[in-house]
Amino acid sequence: MQLKPLFIALTLALAPAAHATNLVDVFRDAQAYDAQYAAARAAREAGQEKAVQGRAGLLPNVNLGGNVRYNSLESSLPRGDADYDSNGLSLTAAQPVYRKQNQVQYAQAKEQVKIADMQFRVAEQDLILRVAQAYFDVLESQDNIAFINSQKSAITEQLAFAKRNFEVGTATITDTHEAQARFDLAVAQEIAELNSLNIRLRALEKIIGKPPGTLDTLAEPALLKGGPGSIDEWAARAVEGNLQAEIQRIAKTIADQEVERNRAGHHPTLDAVAGYTINNGQNFGATQVDTRVASVGLELNLPIYQGGLINSRVREAVANQEKARQDVEVAAREAGLQARQAWLNVNSGVARVRALEQALVSTQAQLDSTKLGLEVGVRTNLDVLNAEQQVLSAQRDLAGARYASLLAGLSLKAAVGTLSPEDLAEIDQVLRPPAAVQ
Repeated sequence: MQLKPLFIALTLALAPAAHATNLVDVFRDAQAYDAQYAAARAAREAGQEKAVQGRAGLLPNVNLGGNVRYNSLESSLPRGDADYDSNGLSLTAAQPVYRKQNQVQYAQAKEQVKIADMQFRVAEQDLILRVAQAYFDVLESQDNIAFINSQKSAITEQLAFAKRNFEVGTATITDTHEAQARFDLAVAQEIAELNSLNIRLRALEKIIGKPPGTLDTLAEPALLKGGPGSIDEWAARAVEGNLQAEIQRIAKTIADQEVERNRAGHHPTLDAVAGYTINNGQNFGATQVDTRVASVGLELNLPIYQGGLINSRVREAVANQEKARQDVEVAAREAGLQARQAWLNVNSGVARVRALEQALVSTQAQLDSTKLGLEVGVRTNLDVLNAEQQVLSAQRDLAGARYASLLAGLSLKAAVGTLSPEDLAEIDQVLRPPAAVQ
């Protein structure tokens, strides 16, 4: 056919590298390349510095200062005018003894570090889900192309059969036209699916930074399992373990501490201070004096009135505290809903896979019976073509349901906060390298 060179060119363009790749391999490549994950890693590193910054408010503060000046003095005193140079050097140190606000701020900083770590774990789970989705999207397109090619081969046989029967006068030209129409439709479907495969390969390449190799495929029959335990048990686990919910709980702790920090604005502060100052060339009338001053002591500051600023900040912090409490509730409810949806998708997905497996057996048996009926004259060529289309639909639905069930399992673990790269390794146990092309 005229379209054959197009298929060959598209196939060669989409052909991946020779080595086989599984989910764990793809995930490792994504960890090294994906920009979204790299940004989360950098954000985590930045978040680690919050603890250092918070601790600084409890440590000594040491400053060194100096000056060099030219001075021109005019005085009404006799011979009081003078031009002279002066310089000075000062070293001061202060150690907070009691600063309630700084103590609370350090506690907040440690909680902010926890949020940074938790957000990085969220990014890792998101990368796992994106890798699995992109991986299975490619496999699904490859499966669909294989199914279409099988259908084309079967339709080609029916087309040749219809032409032979027409030539000997046992069939009408309608059978030939029907077979040709089905073949042309399969060609159109193949072109669309090749385009979809190309797009999905590029989507996977965007995550891992290079063309993916030959991907391991799902073993048949893959042993798919439903979510153990009841839906309520998984929802309860999600409320306690979901990472987004945990982030909101930590944020609520920070909001509580913010109220305490602002209330501490009414507290006195006490610092231990020490200093040493050198001043050279100080002018006292006609006399220039060099001085050395050393000091050590305590400084107390008691805020009395700041125009209502502290009270306003406390009220603001209390309102934000209530907002944080509601955010925790929202996150917990959302986590429970996600877990319920994922649990239903897992268990209904497994049941759907079992039903589609049986449907595929039934449609294949129907196709065999229809072919036999065609041979004995009780079925038409159109009946065979329709039966083949049902087999193709069952194959495509079954493949899609298997991938959807595996993804739902990962989403369920993400909802309860336990999703990890080890879960991809577990899926790799039901994948196998594709059969070598003969």
